Formats: sequence, structure tokens, C-alpha cells
Amino acid sequence: MSQITSGIRATLSHPRVYDKLQNIMGAQAVRRDLVDNFIRPQAGCRILDIGCGTAEILAFLPETVQYRGYDISQRYIGAARKRFGHHAHFECKQLDRVELEKLPRFDVVIALGVLHHLDDPVVIEIFSLARAALVEGGRVITIDPCLAPGQNAIARHLILRDRGQNVRTQDGYRNLAAGSFSRVDGTLRHRKWIPYTHWIMECVV
Repeated sequence: MSQITSGIRATLSHPRVYDKLQNIMGAQAVRRDLVDNFIRPQAGCRILDIGCGTAEILAFLPETVQYRGYDISQRYIGAARKRFGHHAHFECKQLDRVELEKLPRFDVVIALGVLHHLDDPVVIEIFSLARAALVEGGRVITIDPCLAPGQNAIARHLILRDRGQNVRTQDGYRNLAAGSFSRVDGTLRHRKWIPYTHWIMECVV
């Protein structure tokens, strides 16, 4: 993992601080967009969340989904269990192939705001794990900050100061997924409320 966790960024390790800042940045609208237009969950859909954080995405998913989240932060997992533990399952550990063998196959794998914290080899392994976790016809959905030509100067300034030290271009993200998936679609979103640029990928088996 490659991220800055010192100085003021250290406060983001606290779940309440992290969630509050995310909401100020417009995260609720982003999550609604992701669920409605990209995740598109069906009743009983099995969802694997890699790097789930505090699992705030669950507030926008129907309770009928079968959700399992993984994160290495005890604080984040603790907050997720406290709020959503009644209808979701969480593990405070890194997902690997040994762990994956214990799990059922999933309809959708999500990694939201994760890839820009990770070096290229780790991201490639994440996509390989995600591919192995999916049923035939399953999908992976990711979202991360993105560097793009002509983007708002404030957005670029904020993105370059993100905790994650591996923010990439559209092609940078796409190329890392292409080794595991036959189809990789992407959508660039320029957010206006507190300018920001996100790259959303949908990778299909």
C-alpha cells in the first residue's frame, strides 16, 4: 500500500472524521450514482467489497443483497459492524486466495476508492482475485480519483494531495484491469460541488 498517513491526513484513519469529510465532498451523491448506474443490484445479489472501509455504500444498497466486506483497518471494520452488522458480514483482514477459497462466488465485486492507494503489482493482483471471485457474467466496479486533461484546477490540486499516492490517468487504471477482463468500460465524472474528477470502471468477465 502506498499512501500518506502522517500529519493532518492521519485524522482520516478515524471513521467519523473520514465519513464526515467524504460527505462534505459529496460522497452521498457519488454513492447513489454508483448504485443506480453501475452496481445495479438485483434482489439476492451477492456483493464482495474489497477495501470496504466503513461500508457506507450499504446505506444505498437494498437489504436483500448478500454483502461481504474486507478491510485491514480495525477502526473502519468496527464502525461498519456497528452500523451494518445486522445484515452484512465483515472481515478485518486482507483478502487473498486462501481466504477466497472459503467463499461463494459473487455477482458483483466492488473496490471503491481503493486502487489509487495501491502499487501497480498489487492492483493487478486485486483484479486477478476479483476475476476468480466472480460467477460467469459477473462484474467488477471501481471508482478512484483520476488525472485528466482539462480538468478543473481545484480538482487536480485536491487529487494530487490525496492520501493515495497512486492516482492514475484513465488509461493507467484501464490497463491494469485489461489483463484479467475481456471487457473494461470506463466513465469519467467531473463533480461540480467541490470540484473533483472520478474514473469509474466496469469490468466484465
